[in-house]
Amino acid sequence: MVESFEFEVGDAAGWVVPPANDTDFYNKWASKNRFKAGDTINFKYKKDSVMSVSEIDYDQCVSTHPMFFSNNGDTDFPLDHSGAFYFISGASGHCQKGQKLIIKVLGGGHSPPSGSPPSPPSGGGGNSSSTSPSTPTSGGGGGGDGVLVSLQMLVFYVGAMLF
Repeated sequence: MVESFEFEVGDAAGWVVPPANDTDFYNKWASKNRFKAGDTINFKYKKDSVMSVSEIDYDQCVSTHPMFFSNNGDTDFPLDHSGAFYFISGASGHCQKGQKLIIKVLGGGHSPPSGSPPSPPSGGGGNSSSTSPSTPTSGGGGGGDGVLVSLQMLVFYVGAMLF
């Protein structure tokens, strides 16, 4: 079975306008994580919104044609395929101040750390309030299988990039 994780965007900071001296805050956060198809990212915010947009709309902070929009303050977004996902704030001026994020998703699942047993699924369902990455939401395979799958996914990913 493939493990999936829920990541809290921005960790404890949540989805807010970053400090003026750290406008790349969210992309730095993303670069510290490894996202796989099947994972979920969670945006927590107040008086704001989150939009999934095209790369061009991301680059230009255009919020008129979102592919996804939510303003409920606690938004889960499933990373359902490999590739790049682009997110911006829908609040006026926030994207221009750095409230934007690129998530690069690899195919396949996560493998548990070698020598560690898989973590049990969390009970109760719903949104998790743990820090990223959170407890896996399904069981995982052994460490050896994970290495083989990771190697196969790497070969596939590199091959896909070349064609």
